Amino acid sequence: MNRIKEVLEEKGIKQTWLAEKLGKSYNMVNGYVQNRQQPRLEVLFEIAKILDVEVKDLIKEDR
Repeated sequence: MNRIKEVLEEKGIKQTWLAEKLGKSYNMVNGYVQNRQQPRLEVLFEIAKILDVEVKDLIKEDR
């Protein structure tokens, strides 16, 4: 599970903007945001860089 949706909401960023920055389709990014699919590790690092957060901030910790 990831926290991409929460981070986008906290920063007031739209999925379409993130998709454009990543060079991926809106549908692909929406799949990440809705946790229907998980980004590859290198994509997760790229998302973190674009959003100016640590990778760990994009990951939900199950306890």
